[in-house]
Amino acid sequence: MSMDDISTREDIKFLVDHFYQKLLKDETIGFIFRDYMSMDLEDHLPIMYQFWESALLGIPSYRGNPMVKHIELNRKISLNENHFDVWIKQWEETIDTHFQGSKADEAKKKAIAMKEIMLLKIQMSSKKGFIQ
Repeated sequence: MSMDDISTREDIKFLVDHFYQKLLKDETIGFIFRDYMSMDLEDHLPIMYQFWESALLGIPSYRGNPMVKHIELNRKISLNENHFDVWIKQWEETIDTHFQGSKADEAKKKAIAMKEIMLLKIQMSSKKGFIQ
């Protein structure tokens, strides 16, 4: 069976919605989303649609700063590489279940790059003189 690539905002919404359904149920990191992120999915998901729409489709709709959000979250609960690895695994599984193509591959590569930079910034944020 051939699957389509990620190509529209509707594809992004579908991907993000299914991804968050998996995250909330995940035994390793679901509690972070349920207990430590004072987020209402109704408010959070549109931000994630904008983020991935900007990252993958080049539509400049996202205006936030994901690094600051993750550094703040790390102050509530220590985020580690395992948390990000599970996030990546769930992201890739969600993509592979529903999409294939160059944008799907790009979405996986961008997530891995984000993991690396977020881990670095989180680690640096605990050092004296850290500047965002």
